[in-house]
Amino acid sequence: MNISTQTYQARRARLMASLPENSVVVIRTGELATRNNDCEYEFRPHSSFFYLTGFPEPGAYAFIHGQGNLTLVTLPKDPEKEQWEGFRFGTAGAVSEFGAYGAAELSDLDKTAVSLIDGAHQLVYLFNDQVLREQVADWHDAVAAKARMGAVAPTQFSDLSPLVAEMRLYKDAEEIAIMETAAQISVEAHKQAMRTVQAGMYEYQLEAELNYVFMKSGARQPAYNNIVASGSNACVLHYIKNDEKIAEGDLILIDAGAELGCYAADITRTFPATGRFSDAQAALYQVVLDAYHAGMKELNVGTPYEACHTAAVRTLTQGLVTHGLLEGDLDSLIENKAYRDFYMHNTGHWLGLDVHDCGAYKVDGQSRLLEEGMVLTIEPGLYVSADNMSVDAKWRGIGIRIEDDVLIRADGPYVLTHGLPKEIADIEAFMAQGE
Repeated sequence: MNISTQTYQARRARLMASLPENSVVVIRTGELATRNNDCEYEFRPHSSFFYLTGFPEPGAYAFIHGQGNLTLVTLPKDPEKEQWEGFRFGTAGAVSEFGAYGAAELSDLDKTAVSLIDGAHQLVYLFNDQVLREQVADWHDAVAAKARMGAVAPTQFSDLSPLVAEMRLYKDAEEIAIMETAAQISVEAHKQAMRTVQAGMYEYQLEAELNYVFMKSGARQPAYNNIVASGSNACVLHYIKNDEKIAEGDLILIDAGAELGCYAADITRTFPATGRFSDAQAALYQVVLDAYHAGMKELNVGTPYEACHTAAVRTLTQGLVTHGLLEGDLDSLIENKAYRDFYMHNTGHWLGLDVHDCGAYKVDGQSRLLEEGMVLTIEPGLYVSADNMSVDAKWRGIGIRIEDDVLIRADGPYVLTHGLPKEIADIEAFMAQGE
């Protein structure tokens, strides 16, 4: 499942149309990262580089100019290196397979850059890329040094980040298809964990079930470090040790999603190790589920992004009052953020090539309005620390989060992660089937 060369070309053309005439965009994909000694992690291209080019190899630079013309600077074909490290497209492949207007080898990077930016009025690149910032300065100086020979160095510099972030915020049909496939792979992985879990297992054994489903389904990597948190570990928001034994009566919080074609899924489910919720677990779980449904009602075209969070917070706070974890007037508790002792994160985030995807949440100081094609998560939760002596002992050590991936559509929100139980009765019934 791939995105077409024509789509990448259209993205580049759209980017250049948003810039002043005679601009040049440059972006690099990054280098292999060392794991230890001479062993590297599997390469994963920079998300915005991949969004604009689809080119998957390390060390590459993309120059976008004219009305969207692409010049790729890449590793050369090298039979000896390829014997050890695998196939390279080289300059010929950059043109034939990725629609590049031209291509050069990395050894000619500086010469190619100087040639392309000579005469450009504006140079656009990621300001947060320190390596590229230094290279851009060198290339600018090299062009300026040739002024007597008629060279003209750029006089304006712009940050690519907000421009490409705004583009990436709206998913096209090809992206949505990949994301739904990644979501459904992730759904099956979570189902496998629900079927497999037993008291006495280690968290990493349950994590292995997730990774097995990911990989056998074609998703070679998780989109982020899997969270498999049993018992009070679920109160640690980014718990990734995954090395403790699952005890009888534990709730299991799994936050895990597959990455497919560089696009992320992101799901959280919380379920009982024994297949049945205790009364206290069910009470707090229902509060979180009610917050999920309250937030989901706000995920419509034209609704402010923050409305989902506002609705979820109100429902969660009311639930905390109902069960005696908080006391006081509901509006005052919300205004004073008393709920933050139990709910300390937002109710979602943009999703795409990055699990916490780019895109502004506010426009002109106001919560941006949701539009068709945006994809986000909805993920209310409650976390009662085992050390919280201000609440009844029956609540302590319970951590719950429910998360789905949602596409904003004109006819209402569409859950990409459909088919995974989240109602209490549905979870218990599903888990009972595996007994």
